[in-house]
Amino acid sequence: MSVESDIAIDVRGLTKSFGAKKVVDNFTLQVARGNIQGFLGPNGSGKTTTIRMLCGLLTPDSGEGKCLGYDIRRQQEEIKRYVGYMTQGFSLYRDLTIRENLEFVARVYGLEAPEDAAQGALERLGLVARADQLAGELSGGWKQRLSLGACILPGPSLLLLDEPTAGVDPKARRDFWDEIHHLATQGLTVLVSTHYMDEAERCHQIAYIANGRLLASGTIPEIIAGAHLSTWVVTGEGLDALSSELKHLPGVDIVARFGAALHVGGHDEAAMERIARRYSAEGVHRWKRDEPSLEDVFIDLMTRAGPDQ
Repeated sequence: MSVESDIAIDVRGLTKSFGAKKVVDNFTLQVARGNIQGFLGPNGSGKTTTIRMLCGLLTPDSGEGKCLGYDIRRQQEEIKRYVGYMTQGFSLYRDLTIRENLEFVARVYGLEAPEDAAQGALERLGLVARADQLAGELSGGWKQRLSLGACILPGPSLLLLDEPTAGVDPKARRDFWDEIHHLATQGLTVLVSTHYMDEAERCHQIAYIANGRLLASGTIPEIIAGAHLSTWVVTGEGLDALSSELKHLPGVDIVARFGAALHVGGHDEAAMERIARRYSAEGVHRWKRDEPSLEDVFIDLMTRAGPDQ
């Protein structure tokens, strides 16, 4: 396998259009080997197209870069050999058992002793007791575990996971992420797209994309600090009416309901302090200054990005 410093993914200016629609626009990202890179953004933001360019299934219209030291334009077959790609939908055979699916994948990759390779994957992911169950009968969480087992069967150096836990129950999501972290401790690099904030917070670094453009990238503290967002938590009665009122005030950039509280934030700190003092003085609601959460920052990024064009 090609070796190039400690960088697993290094792409610059990736752009991809389908017809007149630019789906990915000047995307740049660098991911260190052994890291878990979160990839976030609304539906239709270009995440899947970007992942497909990284794993050699699509060729960018412009831009350049490497995965595992291989050129994403000229060495796509080499990339496919060392990258495991897990799609959003379940892509294995529903009318085969778990064991049969894994043995089939092992044979496709030309692994020696496919039965032994499949047995190892069964044991690794806790699938032994279900080995003879049809894949089509599995719940969402078990299907994803099987998909991950098939993905890592040939021993890839990089995993590209496209919303792997969408529609999976919370316990299955936790178990899946425990396995991802275990793989990372063994040196495997992972890029994973997700809509869940708790999953994003388990990544070493995250990147946020909207309308095909990268809006933020770095560690969670770096992204929160870089947002320069002044945030207040508001509690009390009549929050729905207050929310509608605040959204139209100059200086307020986000108003979001979190359970029994509103998160109100803006980039103009002085304006936000004036608004907080004014409404606090009315005595109806309690305003408390707080550090912005990752979700606050993403709501702000989505708002500023505007609707998809």
